[in-house]
Amino acid sequence: MPHVSDFASAVLAWFSTNALPIAIALAILIGGWNVARWASKMIQRLLPRAYGVDKTFAPLLAQAARYGIIIFSLVTALSVVGVSSASIYAVLGAAGLAIVLALQGTLSNIAAGIMLIWLRPIAVGEYIVGDGVAGIVVEIGLFGTRLRSSSGLFIFTPNQRLWNSTITNHSREKRRRIDVNISLPDTSDMGQARKAMLRVAASDKRVEVDPAPTVHVDSFAGDRIVLQLRAWVPTPEYLPALRDVTEKAKLAINKQLAQAGERAEVTPSGDPHSQLPGGQAPDIS
Repeated sequence: MPHVSDFASAVLAWFSTNALPIAIALAILIGGWNVARWASKMIQRLLPRAYGVDKTFAPLLAQAARYGIIIFSLVTALSVVGVSSASIYAVLGAAGLAIVLALQGTLSNIAAGIMLIWLRPIAVGEYIVGDGVAGIVVEIGLFGTRLRSSSGLFIFTPNQRLWNSTITNHSREKRRRIDVNISLPDTSDMGQARKAMLRVAASDKRVEVDPAPTVHVDSFAGDRIVLQLRAWVPTPEYLPALRDVTEKAKLAINKQLAQAGERAEVTPSGDPHSQLPGGQAPDIS
């Protein structure tokens, strides 16, 4: 078939004439791909240490640099093989418009990621609750945010969903309040119970003296009274302090009530942020 042979001859002739530009273009593509990977790793690893850039911003900058280098390498390679710059930019513009229309949700995730970095409601290393997920922030990327749950599970949530939800940051403030509720019979000496709970709080070095711990009647439940101890502790010490103070307060009240044959009970805290949905206490350690 003459047409096929003519076409094959033309292709071979083109390849033989443009062998060097093609080889250079392939080298540019391979080199650009490797440079993009290397630059992404170096930016994420060294930039925070070398220039003091926030570690929350480094992953986003690394991904942007990687994709930018890849696009630049592709445009350069096409130019080497003879494709005009005007044609490349026209194709990129048309492709960009098509991508924008087809991937509106993905682009929204990119915009949301930029806003999360810019306004900083969350940061790497902080424990957050948002959009029904909870965990320590590992990375804020271009398209989604990676979290690690208190049980060590990997969590990935799109940036847009996180941005559009209410975010509760358990690590941002320097201190947090622990609430310990102890239920005891209404015939008990509330004054002695209050003193016992305050002694427990005062004996814990993690409890801050300003503001001072307080104990008050939180509620009544039938023939029982619920006393609530409120104390402020450094945020990193929140969970261990809550556990220790709760245990010691119950033991102290039980010791006081032992003579009357009664026992104290620990009731759920009234603080809506002291527990996650389902009763799981947040682990911010």
